[in-house]
Amino acid sequence: MNAPVREISYSQAIQEAMAIAMEADERVILMGEDIGVYGGAFQVTGDLVDRFGSDRVMDTPISELGGAGVAVGAAVTGLRPIFEFQFSDFAALAMEQIVNQAAKMRYMLGGAVSVPLVMRFPAGSGTGAAAQHSQSLEAWLGHVPGLKVIQPATPHDVKGMLLAAVADPDPVMIFEHKLLYKMKGPVPEGHYTVPLDKAEVRREGRDVSIVATSIMVHKALEAAEVLAGEGISAEVIDLRSIRPLDRETVIASVMKTSRLICVYEGVKTLGVGAEISAMIAESEAFDYLDAPILRLGGSETPIPYNPELEKAAVPQVPDIIDAARGLARGVR
Repeated sequence: MNAPVREISYSQAIQEAMAIAMEADERVILMGEDIGVYGGAFQVTGDLVDRFGSDRVMDTPISELGGAGVAVGAAVTGLRPIFEFQFSDFAALAMEQIVNQAAKMRYMLGGAVSVPLVMRFPAGSGTGAAAQHSQSLEAWLGHVPGLKVIQPATPHDVKGMLLAAVADPDPVMIFEHKLLYKMKGPVPEGHYTVPLDKAEVRREGRDVSIVATSIMVHKALEAAEVLAGEGISAEVIDLRSIRPLDRETVIASVMKTSRLICVYEGVKTLGVGAEISAMIAESEAFDYLDAPILRLGGSETPIPYNPELEKAAVPQVPDIIDAARGLARGVR
C-alpha cells in the first residue's frame, strides 16, 4: 500500500526526514549554530529540540571549524551526525575537517573506519544576503574524492535524499538553495529514500537538453514551457547529484536531442557545467552534437546586495529561453 502524499514545503520535508531518522536510530544527532531553541537560521530544525532534547539537537559555538571537527569525530566513533552550516559560505572555515579529515579517513585508514556524516549547506542567492552569505560553492566540494555532493530541487527529493544520506556510510554534503525552503510539493508520509547517484528527467524533449541543478531546475522547466509554445521541445534533466554524476542519463539525453545547455548558479568558470561539458566531449555523445555546448552559470563577480544586480549575477528564465532558442535555430 502506497503511503499518503501531502503538499509540504521543502523545509518541512527536511525537518520530517530528520525526525524520522532520529526516531529510527538513536545514533542520529543534529549539530549546528542556533539549531536548538531558535530552530535554525531558516527555521528548518524547528521544534526538534523539544521532541528529542538538547543532547541530540545540539547548539554549537560560533566556530565552524570546531563544530565540523566534533561532527567528524562523532561520526568516526559511532554516531550519525547531521551538521548544519548557517550559510554554505561559512564552510570555508571548516574545509580542513571536511576535505582533509571526513573525505580521507576511510582511505587513509585502509577502510577500517567509515564517516557516516551528513552536512547541510543553505546556499544560493535571491535573499538579499550579499556577497558573503549567497554563494553557491558545491563545485568546491565536488572536487574532493571521498565526498558525495547532492543538490535536491524538490521537497520530495530532499526528504528522500536526506534519509538516504543518513544511511550512507560515507560523508554526504547536501546543498539546499535558500529560495527552495518555502516551495511546496507532493511528499509521501513515512520513510522512503531517493538514490544519491541518479539524475531525473523532469520533462521529456527532442530538440535540446537542459541539464540543471537545484533552483535552476525550476527555472529550466519554466523556460521549457515558454519554448514549447514556440515549437521548441526542451528536455529538462535535474542532475540532483554532482558527485557522483549520473553520466548515463545525461549522455542518453544528448544523444537524443543533439544539443546541450548546462544551467547552474555557481560561478560559470570551473563549475558543474564545465564538468558536464567535458564529460560529453569525452563520451560517445560528442559525435551526436549538432551545436556547441552552452553553459549558463553565475557571473565572474561576488553576489551583489542590490536586488536587480543580484538577479543579473545568476541565470534567469529569459537567459535560458534565449540560449535554447539560439541552439535550436542554429543561432548562438
